Amino acid sequence: MPTSADVLCGDIRPLGTNGHTSGIAKERTPGPWRITREGLAGDAQADKKHHGGPEKALHHYAFEHYEAWRREIGEHPLLAQPGAFGENISTTAWTEEAVCLGDVIRFGGALLQVSQGRQPCWKLNVRFGRDDVAYKTQASGRTGWYYRVLEEGEVMPGDRLVHVRRLQPAWPIARVLTLLYRDKDRYDDLAQMAALPELAEGWRLLAERRIAARKTEDWAPRLTVPDV
Repeated sequence: MPTSADVLCGDIRPLGTNGHTSGIAKERTPGPWRITREGLAGDAQADKKHHGGPEKALHHYAFEHYEAWRREIGEHPLLAQPGAFGENISTTAWTEEAVCLGDVIRFGGALLQVSQGRQPCWKLNVRFGRDDVAYKTQASGRTGWYYRVLEEGEVMPGDRLVHVRRLQPAWPIARVLTLLYRDKDRYDDLAQMAALPELAEGWRLLAERRIAARKTEDWAPRLTVPDV
């Protein structure tokens, strides 16, 4: 079902008081918008090793999750409008249960493909002023997902996201997240996931390393705010 969307971008700004910077603060931006292989023109990422790039060109987050966040952590100024989680695309009606790995999406003149879910990091903790938001995002499955860009193009105000093709109906993003963050030792299922051609290379390697080690990787460096 086609859905309307808010489009958001942000500059690199200070994050917290320890000298960190981030592009996580996204705001609605007026169109038209240009979507390239690297993402939304005018958007920025401070840490390009872990954020952005062709396999994580655009982050999509469901706005209906905000109500769940209010119930969990209480009212927060960031939850008053889209952009709290660093998303580039905000919609209602599309969630991790409804979107599958590999889904091909038309958005105006751009053609997108769902490439992976999100691995939340400690920057969410600093942004919300709490030490548990990154972990809660991961544990809840409300992470959103990323797109790679199959065709660059311009998006006009009023353009809707339109589902074009479903390649992996057995692999909703919710299932992928469950394997990575909850049922962590289901190695046969992880192997099936790693074999999906539409899966981003970074997540394929993550699954393969876990299978080979027969243990879950250490999440603490990603979820815990560094001392410096």
